[in-house]
Amino acid sequence: MDKKRWIALVIAVGIFIVSIISQIRTTVATTDFDSIFNSFNGKYGEEVIDLGTSMDKIAVLRLNGVIQEGIAPGLLSTGSYNHQRFLDLLDHAGEDKSIKAIVMDVNTPGGGVVESAEIHEKVLEIQQTYKKPVYVSMGNTAASGGYYISAPADKIVAHPATLTGSIGVIMQALNYAELADNLGIDFNTIKSGEYKDIMSASREMTDGERTILQTMIDELYGEFVQVIVDGRGMSESTVRELGDGRVYTGTQAKENGLVDELGTLDDTIAMMKEEQGLSDATVIEYTNGFEFNKFLGGAVQSVFGNQSELADLENIFREANAPRAMYLYSR
Repeated sequence: MDKKRWIALVIAVGIFIVSIISQIRTTVATTDFDSIFNSFNGKYGEEVIDLGTSMDKIAVLRLNGVIQEGIAPGLLSTGSYNHQRFLDLLDHAGEDKSIKAIVMDVNTPGGGVVESAEIHEKVLEIQQTYKKPVYVSMGNTAASGGYYISAPADKIVAHPATLTGSIGVIMQALNYAELADNLGIDFNTIKSGEYKDIMSASREMTDGERTILQTMIDELYGEFVQVIVDGRGMSESTVRELGDGRVYTGTQAKENGLVDELGTLDDTIAMMKEEQGLSDATVIEYTNGFEFNKFLGGAVQSVFGNQSELADLENIFREANAPRAMYLYSR
């Protein structure tokens, strides 16, 4: 390589490094460190939504996204729904003596059977152990697992246009056996038992396998029905009639007894204050303490771009390879 090319290469590398430094400086300069550190209070900080005159507080817990254990946060991960964090928030709100009541702002199509059950159990614990009322405000969607976790609430409030219901269980898997045949791909499977490769994507399902899986789905559906029977005080026959998998608008859900009132999050908080004698309470929402991974992840993303598309693709393939029962509104 001649001298001119070396000089050009050095200049190009220099420009690249300066560009990275400039991007990071911009990110640092525009980050509100005072807000981050001032909100730090152990694991969670508190953001005041509505300042009251008493020491009592109402905590708003927001649940957005699919209720599912995700990939552990990494360098580039800023996250959306974090299942363990939401469980921790429920614990924190239950144990905090200044929190007198909780409003869950639910916006989800549902998700995993186990994850939904874990949230449901936490809500019951808050009500029974800590004697705190829990109201639910339904957002755009609070279907399937979203309704499952809402069922035990002391009051459910939906927007008239909310999509809710979708009571049921679903299990899906890809099957590319015919495509593989057309491409001349052959699969060799060694297994310890007849049903070890049940729901294999490389062959058609047998009648025996379908019977086994349907029995599992029916059992989980029965548990879903019982959760609504216990939470809403409805008869099992009524719940099974309503729970054929269809979605309902908020208005329809109120008409058939699946929700109590129609309104927004603000309306739900107002109802909570009036009905629970908390008119002077301060309404707060939990915020994260300073998390270096999230800050650095934002800085790196500003330089190298958003990686969410790759993460979504990875999740799709991961779920396709490991199908499981879901309380999920699947469109």
